[in-house]
Amino acid sequence: MRRYRLTAFFLALLLALSACAGGEGGDAAAPGSGSSSPGTGSQPVQAPRAVPFTLAVYPAYSLHPALAVNRANLTLAPLLYEGLFTVDGSFQAQPVLCRSYTASEDKLTWTFILRTGVTFSDGTPLTGQAVADALELARSGRYSQRLAQVASITAPEDNPGAVVMTLSRPNGALPLLLDIPIALGDGERPAGTGPYVLAGTGDQLSLAAREGWWQGDKNLPVQQIPLRAVDRSDQLIYAFDAGDVSLVDVDLMATNSMGYGGNYQTWDYATTDLLYLGFNTREGVCRDQEFRRALALAVDRAAIAQTVYASHAVAAALPVHPHSPLYDREAAERLSYHPEELAAQVEGLRERDRAVVFLVNSENTAKASTAQRIAYQLEAAGLAVELRQLPFEDYAAALAKGDFDLYLGETALTADFDLAPLLASAGSLNYGRWQDEETDQLAAALQRAGEEARPQAASALFAHLDQACPIAPVAFKNGSVLTQWGRVSGLAPVRGDVFHGLEHWSVS
Repeated sequence: MRRYRLTAFFLALLLALSACAGGEGGDAAAPGSGSSSPGTGSQPVQAPRAVPFTLAVYPAYSLHPALAVNRANLTLAPLLYEGLFTVDGSFQAQPVLCRSYTASEDKLTWTFILRTGVTFSDGTPLTGQAVADALELARSGRYSQRLAQVASITAPEDNPGAVVMTLSRPNGALPLLLDIPIALGDGERPAGTGPYVLAGTGDQLSLAAREGWWQGDKNLPVQQIPLRAVDRSDQLIYAFDAGDVSLVDVDLMATNSMGYGGNYQTWDYATTDLLYLGFNTREGVCRDQEFRRALALAVDRAAIAQTVYASHAVAAALPVHPHSPLYDREAAERLSYHPEELAAQVEGLRERDRAVVFLVNSENTAKASTAQRIAYQLEAAGLAVELRQLPFEDYAAALAKGDFDLYLGETALTADFDLAPLLASAGSLNYGRWQDEETDQLAAALQRAGEEARPQAASALFAHLDQACPIAPVAFKNGSVLTQWGRVSGLAPVRGDVFHGLEHWSVS
């Protein structure tokens, strides 16, 4: 958590209050109070406008957690809906609506047993069929890629409190994919099982604490949350800067990221958004494995995360988040930034002055700055670098053609850190055209592995990738929650749920 800037007005106010205190031992007026003395001509000071804890909503857009595309509306989802699991800050699955589960030995068939006594906000009981229907809708909506390996979702007739999922590809960490909010039906404002219920009509909406919530023993910090209606991003920015919206969830390092002002706090949380260097492993200078490994030494991950990304990223030398128990810090240390070794290896490989074509999307300032920093290091080692900063459409076209030696990429991995899209022979994001049977086998072994076997399987895969170097991880981006200064404390946001641990919040 970091404190951002104080406005000039607030600084002036502090100076005024210090002057009024009359030095050591003087009495200062309480904040928000005012007084006037007869004959002075002064006017009473107005108390600050009391604004309740308020969130933003786009009422013209869907609030359905599986169909919505609006970020502000999706931010509200954890207050209205719950999933079978939640994924904590260490990327571990914690059960919510799921009471227990079992998996077949081949990790293709999973049975989830639901908690009893849970109802949706309209009183409908939570059943296996309701969950199956919600997950079926999710895999036809915004979770289609995440659930692409799901072959079927059924609710057994002889056990209405169970859900059975059959996969087309084994996955020993399936619960990590099932923090999907469960909603009743496909309407734009469906009922959920969460702690709040949507109240009001049209633009006059609010969230009211639910009676009969199955976790009712948890103490919610506010019983009523007004929703400020907006329909454009500039309205949301203005409402937050003015203090009319108390909290927003943002990606501060996104392309065309909105700029927020005022006096606010930030609460960062870990995501699976991986920033990495990709190599053309089929053509050009990067066909050579040792040359790829040498280039990876030019990545000063810590400086990129702390300086270029203003600490809104976490340096990572492995393709798994450092907060995950799968992250091997000793292995990561061996892959750290080493410009001297880079220069020695380039000299030894006789690649000095060979031009390297390096692609980056010019529309994202942080990515362009990161690529420039890496290019400087490569040039300092004696390489000629042609850094091509391209608009996204041209950048994507060049990747598809293989018109590069290396590129700076970003992808949102799933919480099980499945690398198949990026590195499998038929991976949809395998722009470097990496074809390696051992990588395919080790990645599949990691996906099959159960909880106890996953660390060992991950170590085997990462050791192989260290040698082959088809990509060079750089960092994982953070998401950020912005709150009005001093309004909220105790936040512990996680990916997909900025209200995680809401019962521990304090709201003023």
